[in-house]
Amino acid sequence: MAGLVRKSLDTPEDVRPFEDGMGDVALVNLDTGPIGRATFKPGWQWSKHVKPIAQTDSCQAAHMGYFISGRMKVVMDDGEETEYGPGDFGVIPAGHDAWVLGDEPCIVIDWQGFADYAKR
Repeated sequence: MAGLVRKSLDTPEDVRPFEDGMGDVALVNLDTGPIGRATFKPGWQWSKHVKPIAQTDSCQAAHMGYFISGRMKVVMDDGEETEYGPGDFGVIPAGHDAWVLGDEPCIVIDWQGFADYAKR
């Protein structure tokens, strides 16, 4: 890719909704792969709202993202856990469950893990 590139997540090239209307991921594509903005609604949990789409026991996407708003708890398959909130940058390896904490949507920009995330 040569020169300047301008894309907007407000006019995404792909939108993938989660189960039960619990949010979605909006994607724009670059030569290096897709960049996504996920909106996880209050009550969202990977094992309830993406697992039926992914058909894996836990999330097998590795994520590298920036948390804009809301809070999310992530629990790895080995039991390690942490919480993320506004202003946090997170590296989350494959093999985890996650859910929104509180009653505010959690919005995340992800540079790594959305190529096949919630892809039907």
